[in-house]
Formats: sequence, structure tokens, C-alpha cells
Amino acid sequence: MKAILVWIGGSIMDPLILSRILTAETLGFHIIWATIGVGVPIFIFLAEGWGIYKKDPHYILMARRWTRGFVITVAVGVVTGTSIGLMLSLLWPRFMQLAGNVISLPLFLETFAFFFEAIFLGIYLYTWDRFKPIIHWLTCIPIIVGSSLSAVFITTVNAFMNTPAGFTLKNGNTLTNLRPLEAMMNPATPTKVAHVLSSAYVTAAFLLGGIAAYAIMRGRTEAYYKKAVKLTMIGGLILSLATAIAGDLSGKFLAEYQPEKLAAAEWHFETQKRAPLIVGGYLDENNQVRGAIKIPLALSILAKGDPNAEITGLNDVPKELWPPLYVHYLFDGMVGIGFYLIFISGLFLALWIWKRGNPWHPWVMAGIVLAAPLSFVAIELGWIYAEVGRQPWMIRGIMKVSEGVTTSEQVGLLLTLFTMLYVALAVIATSVLIRMFRKNHPEKELEERRIIL
Repeated sequence: MKAILVWIGGSIMDPLILSRILTAETLGFHIIWATIGVGVPIFIFLAEGWGIYKKDPHYILMARRWTRGFVITVAVGVVTGTSIGLMLSLLWPRFMQLAGNVISLPLFLETFAFFFEAIFLGIYLYTWDRFKPIIHWLTCIPIIVGSSLSAVFITTVNAFMNTPAGFTLKNGNTLTNLRPLEAMMNPATPTKVAHVLSSAYVTAAFLLGGIAAYAIMRGRTEAYYKKAVKLTMIGGLILSLATAIAGDLSGKFLAEYQPEKLAAAEWHFETQKRAPLIVGGYLDENNQVRGAIKIPLALSILAKGDPNAEITGLNDVPKELWPPLYVHYLFDGMVGIGFYLIFISGLFLALWIWKRGNPWHPWVMAGIVLAAPLSFVAIELGWIYAEVGRQPWMIRGIMKVSEGVTTSEQVGLLLTLFTMLYVALAVIATSVLIRMFRKNHPEKELEERRIIL
């Protein structure tokens, strides 16, 4: 271990590379838990509400069990969220020195939103069977509000980095006349917030649905699991379609405010009207697209809602400001998974509605199980695309990534320590969640609890 610390902590890699690796690792790990923390409360609320309305104890039990798992993910999310704050201060001090004052409001509000969520989560946990069912159910609303607002506030910081607003730039390196509310409500905020929230909700739907489908594949055909799949797939289809709409609005935003990011994602080099959409393929040494599927007019429609619209190409952007061109694959992967989620949830519901259909066929259940990890892959691809697609800028048009990084030689040591922390958290949290539910079968628990409606 000492040799590893010396090797990573030495001068083999410069602070910029190590800082980017550690920041990417932290964000990538945190996003998993943050997504669960934002999305699951919606389905706890739906399950308990539907159980009260239908007087069905299975749905009440779903809410109980999902809440137990949710508490574990919140605990991990607190640690990783704190790590992100440390990353901003320790790894990117010049960024915080320049922009810290203008983005401090959403960072503070995000902390307030978390405490709001945590307070009502405690109330929700410890008032089962103490409040009337309808009153207890309503205490879930502040949890949803708090968790969603946490995502909203932190997303406004990322949006600011893409379309900075709410200040006057003086001498090229000082922000004056600060307007924090305007900075929060910058042009990128509406589409980014919509996409972040909808994708978190849909990922939670497929996570919970995938767990239930896996149990059915293992021979657990109790009503509890089937009802869980039905509830989550209805929500999954609706939210997948909502996410697709949010993605379409994001594409139109990019065409107007970050045309180079959209062009890199679509390998669109020449400015032209009636631009095609590029799917798959590869680039040769001359940046010529090979082996791709080209959908005529689709990029113009996606970007501006007009098949005859002109789309800016990368060749009109200075080459040193081009985002890495591999973001094309990130974009294709994210969109492809999104269509898969729509397909599998739609297929399940179609077979469920069709009297002669069999929605519980092993292949359908396997498709839902596969959708669970794929939905997280889509989240990760989307965030990598969002961050890498902004390169080389940290604050677009104002500060490059290389200008905001620390000069400390100890980043390698931090990388090692935080990697060990994340591995430990992943192992501990996963082990606790598995032990919590492995032998605790829902039908047995239902009999023991005799849930009161």
C-alpha cells in the first residue's frame, strides 16, 4: 500500500489529470446514490397512496420496505455529497475563488433542502401506525420536495458553468455586480433541471421494478412482486416519455447556446441546412464519418424543430475549443438506452392489457431486470457527456479547466484515500441492503405486521 501511495502521490501524473480523475470518480459514485435518493421517494409516495386508496396491504408494505432501503442510500449520499463539496474547495480553488460568491446561494439552499428532507424522513419513519394512514402518507410529500429541491439547487450550479449569468466580468478575472438569483436561473437551468429530475425518477422506477422482476424470475410469484412490477412499469413508461421530451428540449437548448457541444455529439463538422442525424459509426484520420447510420433532416428537426434549419458545424469553432469527439458515443448510448426503457415498459404494459398476453414471461422479466443497470448507465453517460462536452471550459467562455485547478502535489494521496472510501461505502451499503431483504420475504412480513389500513 505504501508503494501505491508513493507512486500515485508522486510526480508521475500532474495535479490537473489527478484532479480530473478524482472529481470524475466522486461525481460518478455520488450520482448513483443521489439518483436513488431523488427518485425513490416518488414511488414510496405512490405505493402508500395507492395502498390506502385500494385498501391493499401489499402496496403499504412496498412503501415500508422501499423506505428502509432508501434510508441506507440517503446515508451514503450524504457522505458522497460532502465529498463533492470538498472536491470543489480542495481541487478547484481558483474556480471557487472566482465563482464562489455568485454560486454560494444554491450551494447553501441545497444543504437546507437536505435538512428539510431529513427532518421529514425521520417523521415518516417513526410515525408508521401512529398517525392516521392519510396523515402519514402526506408526510412523504416534504421528503419528495426536499430531495427534488436538492437536485434542483445543485443542478443550477452545473447550469451556471455552462451558461454563466448574474454578474459583470471585470478585467477578465473578477466577477462584480453579483446577482445570485439570476445566476441560478441562467439559460441552462430549465432544461437541465427537467432532464435531471425526470431521469432520476425513471431510474428509480426501473431499479425497483428490476428488483421485483428478478424475484419473479427466481420463482417468487407472490402478488407483492407482481404488483411492484406493475406500479413501477406504469411509472417507468410515463417517466421515460417525459425524459425523452426533456432530452428533446435539451437538444434545442444546445443548438442555441452551446452549438459546439451538439456538433461534437453528432459529428457535425460543416455548417449546413437540412442536417442529418448521425447514429453510430467511427471517424477516420481525416474526421470523415464512416459506417454510421444517417437519418436525413433529423438533426435540424431535433435542434430547431425545422427540417430546413441551419445547424452550426465544428469547423466554424476554433479547434482548440472543440469538445472531445468521443462524446458522440456517450450521446448515442444515452439515447439508445432511453429508447430501450420506453420499449420494455411499453411491452410489459401492452402484454398486461392484452388478455391473451403474458407479461410475466421470463424474457420480459429479464428485459426489465436488464433495464435497471442500463438506466444507471444512461445516467452516467449523460453526466459524462454534460461535463466532457463543455470542455475545455470549466465556466464556459470565462475559465478553462486548466485555469481552475489546484497546484498541490498531494492530489494523488487524496485520490487513493477517497477511492478506498468509495469502495468501502459501496461494499458496506450493498451488503447491508442485501442482508436487509434477502431472508425477509414480503408475504411473511405482511403476516407478521398485519398492516393497518
